[in-house]
Amino acid sequence: MDTLNKEIKHSIENLTGKEAVKKIREMVDSSSLCFFQTEVSFDDSQSARPMSVQKSDEDGTLWFLSAIDSAKNEEINKNSRARLLFQKPSSMEFLELQGNAEISQNKEMIHELWDSIAKNWFPKGKDDPRISVIKFNPQAGHYWGTKNGAGLAGVKMLFGMITGKPMDVGVEGELKI
Repeated sequence: MDTLNKEIKHSIENLTGKEAVKKIREMVDSSSLCFFQTEVSFDDSQSARPMSVQKSDEDGTLWFLSAIDSAKNEEINKNSRARLLFQKPSSMEFLELQGNAEISQNKEMIHELWDSIAKNWFPKGKDDPRISVIKFNPQAGHYWGTKNGAGLAGVKMLFGMITGKPMDVGVEGELKI
């Protein structure tokens, strides 16, 4: 293991508070699709499903629209712990968040989060009685990325392969909100 760690070069940059929130918002604003994973599922499979973030707040809170009668909402009602997994392949960035999810049917928030795509799931529009809001409060996470974008990282990796010298291409860190 020590030999492997000596060959791989990357930087560790742990972020807390406002810096952690900034990293979350940068990723979410550029790639709002994620896998939303609840801690409880009916078959103990740690169910994950694709979701789209409707909004991110200044404090890192993420907002989703969901059907009140969905399995996901039932799972959240049993255990509010959840995990979000984001990927932005074009720049080789990844983000994993852990936190708590809350469900409401706050009409003001539903109207604020509503967009035309939501009509595919809620054909009765903004006032569909099945719409709920999921508020995800991140507490911690981890991110991975490249220092200078995917293109330069690829060139550095190729150079490292040719020369046999490890190149510093990656950055990762813990997030504490």
